[in-house]
Amino acid sequence: MVCWFHRLGNIRAKLPDETAGEVLAHVCAVRDAPTLDAARAAADRYVNTYRREYPAAIACFTDDLDALLAIHRVPVRHRIRVRTTNLAQRSFVEERRRTKVIPRFPDEKAAMKLVFATLIRAADRWCRVSISALERHQHTLLRAELGLDPPPANTDNRKTN
Repeated sequence: MVCWFHRLGNIRAKLPDETAGEVLAHVCAVRDAPTLDAARAAADRYVNTYRREYPAAIACFTDDLDALLAIHRVPVRHRIRVRTTNLAQRSFVEERRRTKVIPRFPDEKAAMKLVFATLIRAADRWCRVSISALERHQHTLLRAELGLDPPPANTDNRKTN
C-alpha cells in the first residue's frame, strides 16, 4: 500500500493554491469511497476532469494507482489506520534513535532484539483496534486472496505418497 498522506502532499505540491482545495476534494473522495468499485469510478472521474489542466498532479495520482486503492480491500473501520505509513516510519525512526547510542552490536541476536522491541511497541498500538467477527472474516478472505495463509495441515494420520 502507498501512503495516502504523503501522496496527497505530493499532489498538492503540483497544484496552484487557488484550486488546490477543490481538486484535492476529488482525491479525498477516491480515498474515502466505500468500496473498491466506487473508488475506481471516483478515480476515473478525477483523472478525466483534471487531465488537461493539471497533468503533473494526475501523473502523481495515477502512478501506482492500484497500490493507492489497495486500502479498499481492508475492512472500512480499519482503513484510517492503514492509509498512512506513519506507524512504520515512526518505528524506523525509533530504531535509528536507539542504534545511535549503540555504536556496534556484539552479535546478530542483539540487533534482532532491538528490531523486535521496536516492532512489539508498534504492535501494542495496534492492540487498541477492535475487530468484529465480520472484520475477522474479511481479513481471513484477504489473507487467502493474497496467498498469506499456509495450506491446511494434513490431519490424516495415514501416509500419503
